[in-house]
Amino acid sequence: MAAALAGGFVRAGLIKPTALSYYDPFPAAADAFQKSVGGTAATTNRGVAAASDILFLAVKPQQIAAVVGELKGHASGKLVVSVAAGVTLQALQHGLGEGVRVVRVMPNTPCLVGKGASGFALGHGATPDDAAMVEQLLNSVGRSYRLEEKLLDAVTGLSGSGPAFVYLMIEALGDGGVRMGLPRDVAQGLAAATVFGAAAMVLETGEHPAALKDQVTSPGGTTIAGLQALEIGAVRGDFIAAVEAATRRSIELGKGA
Repeated sequence: MAAALAGGFVRAGLIKPTALSYYDPFPAAADAFQKSVGGTAATTNRGVAAASDILFLAVKPQQIAAVVGELKGHASGKLVVSVAAGVTLQALQHGLGEGVRVVRVMPNTPCLVGKGASGFALGHGATPDDAAMVEQLLNSVGRSYRLEEKLLDAVTGLSGSGPAFVYLMIEALGDGGVRMGLPRDVAQGLAAATVFGAAAMVLETGEHPAALKDQVTSPGGTTIAGLQALEIGAVRGDFIAAVEAATRRSIELGKGA
């Protein structure tokens, strides 16, 4: 996620690679970041803090306590943006200490190609300028929504985990095309382009998905036959259940952080 966000910021022209500082305890991950984004490697998290005005904590929730503990007393006056799933603003602010402005963000991996979807919430002391900065950064790699913190676990369940659900759908649609005789590469390309185009229609027209669905569904036609098969399979309910399960897991991870 760190590489996806930083790479997006660089491509959008919001920051130069030479202005980036990063740290990863795993050499392979640090090398991958350097190759994909650039920047200057630090030897510790404190080294990144010393060189930066805005800190992104792009770590797993299980690692956040150790990272925050290392930064305590070394991030005063900084804006700290956390992408750790489930970790609350209160926990972050308590761990980082006085004088730190905190924003909690839940982005997703399509940020890497400028098509991300993110939600964010401001912590105590974060300013309107901080909100504008975070929004600008996130909008440079997709779309962002400022929300109450209590809704961020649902963002994690929907758009944070959602790309995996969509990849599964694309894979299944492609398999359906192969089942009906299409070459694998053609079926996968058609499936991905169909999902991409349908999503663009929702975003660009502002119409409800049900209305757009009805525009494709003619009486007695092919689409209604396919939709009936999906309803029999309870696909709609399965997607709802997937978002709910991912949201509940985000809440559990936050409690354990």
